[in-house]
Amino acid sequence: MSDLVKVAVDAMGGDYAPVEPVKGAVDAVNENPRVQVALVGKPDVISSELEKYTYPKDRIEIIPATEVIETGEPPVKAIRQKKDSSIVVGMNLIRHGQADAIVSSGSTGAVLVGGQTIVGRIKGVERPPLAPLIPTKDGVSLLIDCGANVDARPSHLVQFAMMGSIYMEHVMGVKKPRVAIVNIGVEEEKGNALVKETYPLLKANPLINFVGSIEAREIPQGAADVIVCEAFVGNVILKLYEGVGATLIAKVKEGMMTSLRSKIGALLVKPALKETLKSFDASQYGGAPLLGLKGLVVKTHGNSRANEFKNSILQCITFTEQQINQKVQEHLLEYDSREVQQDGI
Repeated sequence: MSDLVKVAVDAMGGDYAPVEPVKGAVDAVNENPRVQVALVGKPDVISSELEKYTYPKDRIEIIPATEVIETGEPPVKAIRQKKDSSIVVGMNLIRHGQADAIVSSGSTGAVLVGGQTIVGRIKGVERPPLAPLIPTKDGVSLLIDCGANVDARPSHLVQFAMMGSIYMEHVMGVKKPRVAIVNIGVEEEKGNALVKETYPLLKANPLINFVGSIEAREIPQGAADVIVCEAFVGNVILKLYEGVGATLIAKVKEGMMTSLRSKIGALLVKPALKETLKSFDASQYGGAPLLGLKGLVVKTHGNSRANEFKNSILQCITFTEQQINQKVQEHLLEYDSREVQQDGI
């Protein structure tokens, strides 16, 4: 069993717990023999859900946790006081080497706080960013940061770029991923103080493939593989992205039902349209990893269904096998040593 990637799943967090997290876990172990899941939460509730399915019993276990951190609770206080919550218990599994990763659709604040205080940051990482994959015309891009650090400094964004590059290259298989910083124009002199100060640092970084600024309208076109920004901007981009996508899909479906002719046309194009729309379904890419920690923490949407849980669990396999944390630390050390050498010249 030692060669398996063990993923803890917060079975009590999110809008559809425990139904969807449990189903996602079952689907994951049934699909991939390299993963083992520890469902964390109330044993009687989880056991009742598991009885619905057929799965390899030796690859799903239940880890008891009697408490649940609710979305509206102050994150720091909740992490400190609810020691037996599913999030805290799951994080401690990573801390003590009993799990490689945790997936949760529970309180974002609690996941962020727990990740930093319980799992802990990799040496040299200033701020761990949340980094979801977002669909584009040509595939996917990594949006980093989308919600963890709303008051980031230039040095933080440089680290985001480096960590994002490592993730895209070694998890997603993108060679020399293109890195861009979100801006209001492509000219180097444009942007707010943060962007203007960060731009030359990214440009001078030899460990990334920096391609300059990217405007928001270029993001869906796939103009960059790693999209760097601080969390306020990133979260606005992500939420607008999701909202526009859902609205467009709804309007297309509505338009196809307006007349007999459109309904006949809808039947003809349905297979091709379904496949096209599937590529813009963010749930198939899994959740957002909190990069820069000693273990993998993946945050999924609060309304995640089983498919997103399954894909989030499966993405943990590549992350672990590619030793992303070790590569992050190595790159940061290399970057710091180059900076020291330049300062000494």
